[in-house]
Amino acid sequence: MATSYTVTQMNSYIKNMFRQDFVLSRVSVKGEISNCKYHTSGHIYFTLKDDQGTLAAVMFATQVRGLKMRLENGMQVVVTGRIDVYERDGKYQLYANSIEADGVGDLYRKFEELKNYFEQMGYFSNDYKRPIPKYAKKIGIVTASTGAAIHDIMNISYRRNPYVELFLYPALVQGTGAAASIVKGIHTLDKMGMDVIIVGRGGGSIEDLWAFNEEIVVEAIFNANTPIISAVGHETDFTIADFVSDLRAPTPSAAAELSVADISLIEQRIDAYEVALNDCMEQKILRLRERVAAYNMQLKYLSPINRVNEKRMIVAGMQDKLEALMKQSVGNKRHQLEIFASRLHGLSPLEKLSQGYSYTEFEDGRTVKSVKDINKGDVLNIYLKDGSLKAKTVDVSVGG
Repeated sequence: MATSYTVTQMNSYIKNMFRQDFVLSRVSVKGEISNCKYHTSGHIYFTLKDDQGTLAAVMFATQVRGLKMRLENGMQVVVTGRIDVYERDGKYQLYANSIEADGVGDLYRKFEELKNYFEQMGYFSNDYKRPIPKYAKKIGIVTASTGAAIHDIMNISYRRNPYVELFLYPALVQGTGAAASIVKGIHTLDKMGMDVIIVGRGGGSIEDLWAFNEEIVVEAIFNANTPIISAVGHETDFTIADFVSDLRAPTPSAAAELSVADISLIEQRIDAYEVALNDCMEQKILRLRERVAAYNMQLKYLSPINRVNEKRMIVAGMQDKLEALMKQSVGNKRHQLEIFASRLHGLSPLEKLSQGYSYTEFEDGRTVKSVKDINKGDVLNIYLKDGSLKAKTVDVSVGG
């Protein structure tokens, strides 16, 4: 039976083979940096790639101190170091001792020079940034007609708001004539009265994206009357167009989301406004109805008919009261009259006459009050209970 080894033993054996290889102990590898990550420990982890392969690489913090440039995705570099095996994972990688720019490093230096120039000229100042319309209706797009960027923008725009109009200027975005084509696209769409213009393309190397660093493109973006969103490459890719534009989107898809309002959210907001408006209207109508009811009550109270009826009721009450007072007063007077009549009846001469008394008067009608007033021979009228008589005075005697 053949001898078997543990995984650790095999990884250790392979590691020793790598260390014994003179070529792998000090090797220079050139390629494009991707997946570059600066770790909090100070180490840099990245991948070197070319058209047909990739190689994992790491540069430890002790070597990073001597690095004269900041690594960025897309940079073409020459990495010098050793190829070794990471024994725990059984993976080999390039342990970098030094890194230098390779060829395209001149483009990075030029990029920094152009960036510094335009920054000092004030092209990146927020004072010149125009706000992106919240509800754009016409959106211009300067990009390649066959790239993934236009398809991403169209798909996202249609999903968010199918009523937005998209106008594509099919520009060259890479190679000879790309910068001039992009500028022409910006000028053309700017004259068409767009609400916003998206200028961009998919990701690539610094060479692929260089058209968006050209001075004529920067000038066209800066001088455009229409707000411009730059959407060049991936999230980690930067061009000068990103800094001079009114808004930088990390990807073309993000540019579509930033420029196209989500109609579903608008509809939800409109529905919410409708509900709030209906509530306000109902509350308003309720308050007005209550006010009308109060006015109606006041009107009924202040109505001439009601006032007349009210006065009629008052008059009726006063009439009843007056009739009661009159009845009471008549009753009182009748009682007094009865008393007076009784008294008068008791004092009546006729009553006295009926009791055997008589009433005497002179012939001329004067009442005889005293014997002293009668002379002998006077004719007197004497009234009795049942009649009267005339008498002539024969003699007068004073009592006593």
